[in-house]
Amino acid sequence: MPERLTEMLMDTWTPLIILWITVLPSIYMAPMNQSQVLPSGSSTGLKRLTEEQRVLNRSKRGWVWNQMFVLEEFSGPEPILVGRLHTDLDPGSSKIKYILSGDGAGTIFVINDKTGDIHAMKRLDREEKAEYTLTAQAVDRDTNKPLEPPSEFIIKVQDINDNAPEFVDGPYHATVPEMSVVGTFVTKVTATDADDPVYGNSAKLVYSILEGQPYFSIEPHTAIIKTALPNMDREAKEEYFVVIQAKDMGGHMGGLSGTTTVTITLTDVNDNPPKFAQSLYHFSVMEDVALGEPIGRVKANDLDIGENAKSSYDIIEGDGMDIFEITTDAQTQDGVIRVRKPLDFETKKSYTLKVEAANIHIDPRFISGGPFKDTATVKIVVEDADEPPVFSSPTYLLEVHENAAINSVIGQVTAHDPDVSSSPIRFSIDRHTDLERQFNINAEDGKITLATPLDRETNTWHNITIVATETRNHSQVSRVPVTIKVLDVNDNAPEFASEHEAFLCENGKPGQVIQIVSAVDKDDPKNGHYFLYSLLPEMVNNPNFTIKKNEGCRAPDRQIPSLLRPKPEVIHQVFIRLERPT
Repeated sequence: MPERLTEMLMDTWTPLIILWITVLPSIYMAPMNQSQVLPSGSSTGLKRLTEEQRVLNRSKRGWVWNQMFVLEEFSGPEPILVGRLHTDLDPGSSKIKYILSGDGAGTIFVINDKTGDIHAMKRLDREEKAEYTLTAQAVDRDTNKPLEPPSEFIIKVQDINDNAPEFVDGPYHATVPEMSVVGTFVTKVTATDADDPVYGNSAKLVYSILEGQPYFSIEPHTAIIKTALPNMDREAKEEYFVVIQAKDMGGHMGGLSGTTTVTITLTDVNDNPPKFAQSLYHFSVMEDVALGEPIGRVKANDLDIGENAKSSYDIIEGDGMDIFEITTDAQTQDGVIRVRKPLDFETKKSYTLKVEAANIHIDPRFISGGPFKDTATVKIVVEDADEPPVFSSPTYLLEVHENAAINSVIGQVTAHDPDVSSSPIRFSIDRHTDLERQFNINAEDGKITLATPLDRETNTWHNITIVATETRNHSQVSRVPVTIKVLDVNDNAPEFASEHEAFLCENGKPGQVIQIVSAVDKDDPKNGHYFLYSLLPEMVNNPNFTIKKNEGCRAPDRQIPSLLRPKPEVIHQVFIRLERPT
């Protein structure tokens, strides 16, 4: 209250002080340097002064001014009197002439060379030029000789409140988080006033809000804007238009004012949970859908924006948790449901899942308002697709003896239609895999028969492909590989591995091994080959040679010549019978 009273008194007395300063220079004042004023009857003493003393006395003259003042923006029908120059050497005669020079002399300021009165000829603006420096001189009117050295003085332009405050940086834009507490800093504005900040209150500013209450407040002297209401919700209102006023003269009546606008935007915080648009979703999917293919989308909406609106999706319950998965679409924030494992309409026709959407970024300040998640139920119906036949085995291995009869059944393949309609199946052989047409298949029951004789020694393995086709839809086809192994029978006699010719020295000893023979057989018995060797019947009684089972003896690798003397060569023919026990 005392501060307010002081400001009111200042506002009352300021105009009076300005008027007093303006009028004061025009009033004649006595010389201020009393040493230059001579008492009456002192003319004799004055004559006795030497020239040097007179100059000294003149140099100690007393001009009756220090500063002069003139109100800015003052105008009237006549030039305004700024002040009067007067020297104590002026006895009142017309001998002295006053000369004015310096800033604006002769244009802005004009002096009466007889009286020393100075007038302002133009309207002045303190904001353009606050003071003028001029030089005054008193000269002899007849000789123009200086009576005094030049003296410098200043004319100050006195400020009046003629400039309104301005917000040079406006309009302003600011942000503040939603749900902020009262007194949260928003921004600071600044206004400038071109008037004199030192003299009076012309540049003393006070700030106030014209529009924007009760949401915001402003500190009158610092211009800091703060929140004035708690829990302002961005989702209810995002932007506020605030009008700020700056008024000079301390905000009192008669002061000039300027305004600016501040657009304040509430920024988002995570104060809202995600919410599914519906509690139950229905989707249908064909059983032959490709793995990883999306089958549906769910959406949990969030009133927040940006990072605060991002959610992650999970399957938390249901009979298809291992069959399906859900991921988040980064662009749309949808939950995308995909197939993880193959579906089978004939095995399971529907699934029920419970999905959850939860915010990724949780603000601890609002955790009490949680949970920041929501759930929904998803029902998925599997639709039947026309599937190709399914063989009872992914591969088949058949065995047949090489001496099997033509048209004998060597094996069978089976297949069925997995669809509910269960179409009949027809079987065939892919002839690209059986170019010699060695096998046939019964189209109705899938029995494979022999078409041509087999020879294990020629071809032990046969690989063919069996085709199963639905009779109601020939486009539904499946294939299966069938491997046929030809089993051996003893249909080949043993043979000597090579022709043998043995040599024996005439001095050979009884029991000496003269030759080892071996045999081969194209057949492949299970327990391996076992051969019996014997001499032909006509050679059985030959006392010179015998044959027996090899027990580790080895025949000579080369012919052994006689070391005693040459003898005529004697040739013996030995015939060996080879047989394999049955």
